[in-house]
Amino acid sequence: MAATHTTAAPAGELRALAGRHLMTHFGPVTAAGLPIYVRGEGCHVYDDEGSRHLDALSMLFCVNVGHGRAELAEAAAAQARELAYATTWDAVHPPAVALAARIAGLAPGDLNRVFFTSGGSESVETALKLARSYHQLRGDARRVKVIARELAYHGTTAGALSATGLPSVRTPFEPLAPGGCHVPHTDEYRPLPGRDPLWAADAIEQRIAFEGAETVAAVILEPVQNSGGCLVPPDGYFARVREICDRHGVLMISDDTICSWGRLGTWFGGQRFDYVPDVITTAKGMTSAYAPMGAMIVSDRVAETFLAHDASFAHGLTFGGHPVAAAVALANLDVIEREDLLGHVRRHEPGLRGTLEALRDIPIVGDVRGAGYFWGLELVAEPATKRPFAPEVAAEILGFLGPELQRRGLICRAADRGYPVVQLAPPLIAGPEEFAEIGEILRAALSEAATRVAG
Repeated sequence: MAATHTTAAPAGELRALAGRHLMTHFGPVTAAGLPIYVRGEGCHVYDDEGSRHLDALSMLFCVNVGHGRAELAEAAAAQARELAYATTWDAVHPPAVALAARIAGLAPGDLNRVFFTSGGSESVETALKLARSYHQLRGDARRVKVIARELAYHGTTAGALSATGLPSVRTPFEPLAPGGCHVPHTDEYRPLPGRDPLWAADAIEQRIAFEGAETVAAVILEPVQNSGGCLVPPDGYFARVREICDRHGVLMISDDTICSWGRLGTWFGGQRFDYVPDVITTAKGMTSAYAPMGAMIVSDRVAETFLAHDASFAHGLTFGGHPVAAAVALANLDVIEREDLLGHVRRHEPGLRGTLEALRDIPIVGDVRGAGYFWGLELVAEPATKRPFAPEVAAEILGFLGPELQRRGLICRAADRGYPVVQLAPPLIAGPEEFAEIGEILRAALSEAATRVAG
């Protein structure tokens, strides 16, 4: 039996305990050798050895208002003292009611109904179940399929994994829940000559026709696709998808798990790209990750089907709408509004983009793409021709960059999920000083990586 230890244990002891007992996510079953972060302040975190790191990923695209916000911690403590836990099953509580009403006021169009979850995968799972229930009530019980994009990541629970288009994530757990269908993503970096710019949207209609519209429940898309490296839609893409979904009676789900709460300079992705979905799934920046929480936001049109049939949505989660998490979310929204962080992102987006564009002179930097405070650099063997690296070379580069960026004090993502990319998503409070630090460290690490490849 393991002994009891406190978080104040010496660094060496903590590292030994991590190696012995802690399993990592999307990684080894041991945390041996990984950094241990012990404190955060603003855009930086500090490890157990006292080193400072610029968090240019908001940890996992989620610490939107930055680290060390006392007001969020105080909101959690005050709520825990008053009412630490209550459900949103056969009763409700004030923080959940207040937060649902506030979210409805921020969401686009008629998205006025809010179902709370504990995170992004749960939000997507919830939305896929809602889509099936919605069509069943309308007499379309065969509508069970969901169309998503290749490379897209929508979560790890059974239904969400079926929508996920990443073979590396899906394959180890096959057979998956049935119903997942995939279409091409919006790769604007390598357009084919003469092809309609909205071909990827039309591919969704072609897939609906192939599957049979009477079998398709929903289309799920991220505003800016994370996997693949911040893939941005072409102008008019979402308007075309909206038309296609309406034409075939298919629900349009916007997976805003990353792209909401200011990440793109708007509350939700639809407001950045001018579309109104039927359902939004969200999490991460909703509480700036100070407490686990997510949500599914549903249009009145969809909710009306349940009301008209006096039907329940037979789905629930123990911690959905947790009062402490809801109190933190409300405090988080206060910070975002009080400090005009959406406006801050829009004003400083050109500066962040310019910092990254300046790295194009490095021989392995190909594309720079993204929106708001959500950016990716695709690494290629030959920028002039956009020739990709051979898989083994890409793995070598990323194997070097991950530890090297960490060693230099920059937290970002260097990974290959479809393309070898470096991704950045700094806290919404970041500005020119942080951009300069990002640019300096990236230039040094990427230049070294380019030298290694050339050598």
